[in-house]
Amino acid sequence: MKKDEIRPREACPEQHRRVVITAMSLICALGSTPDEIMAGFKSGRTTFCRPDFDENVVTAPVRGFDLRDFTGSCKERRYLNRGAQFSVAAAVAARQAGGLDTETAARAGLFAGAGPNLDVGGEFSRIDNGVIDEEDLMALWILRFLPNTAASTISLLIGAHGENLTVATACTATLQAIGEAFRKIRDGHLDLAFAGGGDSRMSKGSILAYKKAKAIFVGEGDPTRASRPFDQDRKGFVPGEGGAFFLLEEREHAKRRGAKIYGEVRGFGTSLDGQSLTAPDPAGRWQEAAVRAALKEAGLAPAEIGLVAAHGTGTTLNDAMEAKLLARIYGGQTPPVIALKSWIGHLSVACGAVELALCLILMQNVYLPEIRNLINPCQAGINFVTESKTASPGTVLLENFGFGGQNCALIVQAQRAT
Repeated sequence: MKKDEIRPREACPEQHRRVVITAMSLICALGSTPDEIMAGFKSGRTTFCRPDFDENVVTAPVRGFDLRDFTGSCKERRYLNRGAQFSVAAAVAARQAGGLDTETAARAGLFAGAGPNLDVGGEFSRIDNGVIDEEDLMALWILRFLPNTAASTISLLIGAHGENLTVATACTATLQAIGEAFRKIRDGHLDLAFAGGGDSRMSKGSILAYKKAKAIFVGEGDPTRASRPFDQDRKGFVPGEGGAFFLLEEREHAKRRGAKIYGEVRGFGTSLDGQSLTAPDPAGRWQEAAVRAALKEAGLAPAEIGLVAAHGTGTTLNDAMEAKLLARIYGGQTPPVIALKSWIGHLSVACGAVELALCLILMQNVYLPEIRNLINPCQAGINFVTESKTASPGTVLLENFGFGGQNCALIVQAQRAT
């Protein structure tokens, strides 16, 4: 094996258990129900707009969100930043959709993706020479910054007490949380687990951070044209917000309780660039390693993938790397490639979970949405979806790549025959 080569995991032996998705929930700029989501896709509706505090950037907010609509009165709400609130809301909705009794829910694991609270200015209205202590400072303000506060609140509200993990790997976090839950169930450590997460980057602090990093779109013009994944004229991503959660379950366990099956998780791969804290490996070596590891674990060849849900941020470096990666893996015969961030913005930590939920909804509705604003592709020979169409791909490969060189790929087969 070459020095810089990652050898993919061997395909799962027969004794490994099959893992299916039996409940899901999501909240994003397009809505929170399949009907709202599909109406948004088919009408071309988005919530892209310019925030009041900065007319040079564009965001994709969730309109009218209130955690209490999901939890009722919740005293823990004061300890949850906006991203954590999306996580909790989605998990509560997934618990309700799963139809679990109290005893079964108690045995469930919990795997949550979490990101940093960058709303420093919103949390602390005045900081003098590094001093933040004010008369009205909340005694447990630290909870709004701890990554596991959302998971602890979720456990309290939905009664899940099994093996758990909070994952904080930037833009791959929720997809990795789902992958880790998948493996714990597949290998027999759990029979079922909740997995997902939420995030929000609508605050002044978040926007400042991404502007300084030169990662987001900054410019004039129509806000709906700001997100341009894989287009030669792309100028950065549009921040979004939201969350999604899933109930993953061992297949026979799900069948015994008569659960509806939305899809089956087939393979998972992850890797780390070890090169830059912000820029992806331009050669895409370790991103490719993650994708090939997921394919190997799923026991699938690239040609057996029916759809690629690309990371597709609209940034110069990511899209160039990812387009070359797809061309290399598929050799000019790529399946349809979509980029959902052109519809909902970049949800950072939550992007993987939300995009998985959107993919399952799209595959159930036999529909593929166009990549918005893709006019001049940055790479020839890739089957980018530039016009919405009817299609039934069956198996989807999701790709997420994040700050710190985090790479993740997940393969899910929708409504697999039992």
